[in-house]
Amino acid sequence: MSNTPHELIAEFPAEAGKISALKEADAHFARLVEEYHEVNRAVHRAETRVEPVSPDHETELRKKRGALKDQIWARLTA
Repeated sequence: MSNTPHELIAEFPAEAGKISALKEADAHFARLVEEYHEVNRAVHRAETRVEPVSPDHETELRKKRGALKDQIWARLTA
């Protein structure tokens, strides 16, 4: 378990410009990015015990973050 935030720019540094451009041009992509950031913040708060949650809920949050990241990557590479 890592307490390091998984910001999209850190996850996909070579795609920073494309992420920014797609957020402006594609409303669906912008929603995916916003949802990713919301879930990522929730995971980080759970990991650092700022907002403790059950282990099962923390696992579900991580799975959701991973699924969103996969969707974002798919859009970036389409």
